Amino acid sequence: MSDPMATVESLKRQRDSGSAPAMSPKAAEFLGKVTVAADFKPHLDRSYVVKGWLNSGAMSVIFGDSNVGKTFFALDLARHIAGGSEWNGRRVAGGPVLYIAAEGGHGFGNRVAAIEDREGLPLWCLPTAVDLCKSDTDTRALIDLVKHLASLHGGYALIVIDTLARSMGSGDENASPDMGAFVRNLDRLRAATGAHVMVIHHTGKDSTKGARGHSSLRAATDTEIELTKEGDVILAEARKQRDMAAGRTFAYRLTVEELGRDQDGDPVTTCVVEPCKAPDRKPKISGAAKIALEALDDALAQHGTKRQQEGVPSCRVVSISKWREMCDLHGLSESDDRDSRKRAFNRASKVLRDREFVRQYNELVWRCQQ
Repeated sequence: MSDPMATVESLKRQRDSGSAPAMSPKAAEFLGKVTVAADFKPHLDRSYVVKGWLNSGAMSVIFGDSNVGKTFFALDLARHIAGGSEWNGRRVAGGPVLYIAAEGGHGFGNRVAAIEDREGLPLWCLPTAVDLCKSDTDTRALIDLVKHLASLHGGYALIVIDTLARSMGSGDENASPDMGAFVRNLDRLRAATGAHVMVIHHTGKDSTKGARGHSSLRAATDTEIELTKEGDVILAEARKQRDMAAGRTFAYRLTVEELGRDQDGDPVTTCVVEPCKAPDRKPKISGAAKIALEALDDALAQHGTKRQQEGVPSCRVVSISKWREMCDLHGLSESDDRDSRKRAFNRASKVLRDREFVRQYNELVWRCQQ
């Protein structure tokens, strides 16, 4: 077997001498970039903004339901990065931050005012909507702005865009061309400034499907962090990491802080992030599985009985057929085809069994305690 590297070098010499087989200029350019596997060495040093969470010059999406505290979370990250202080036990490579508060309203200023030791903190806020989809004007202006500020204060570590919906102009976040244009402008912003670009976004109607909008956003994202709430605890979890381990979590509460008194003497408050212990997590369901579980509850209420039978607990149980009939009444599947409805039921019931919401013995099924 010939040596791969010798083959590549031989072709390059032939190209340089003009004796190589005929190839297009683009093919010759590709040839100049070809590297054999044996020449690759591990890159042990990685440039990061927050080690293990955010890489320098990369792109991230923070998403969650409305009012889950996305802006508070992003501001907490931003102030630690701007101050170069450790976050969640992780090293931070600090630097100036630009926070584009496209959806902040009057409350955003109060959230910034609650930041401790903000005097001299290189955290800059731009409280205005931008169009990073339908026009290149705002993208060029942001690049010029960051470059100007960087000439005065040093290279920017982070640019936050809050939110995606208020930064697409008249663009449609569900349309491939519009989301593609938005992502390309984010890439331009990253390439021109060297900053990590963070986008604040929302979940769709079905939270199990992640951030709403066209899938090209997730494909382009290096880091995806989902915020969920259990009681008063909010959990940030890294759902996607292109070059790092996913699954890291950060739990926190939003604690009320008084900023002062208004003209009537009433307190003016906002919230700040207070790290806390993550709660024991219970499995969650949504979509078809949630509909099927609600149908089971109704089937148990209407048709459930207690059985004195081996393998069956002393609680109300119901037959699989009655459960499936109730799922049809609940609209688990909109299909008129019987086999399609059966497949939808089988998928949803498997999810519920796997997550231990229900148990089954032969043709009987019952609800587990959660």
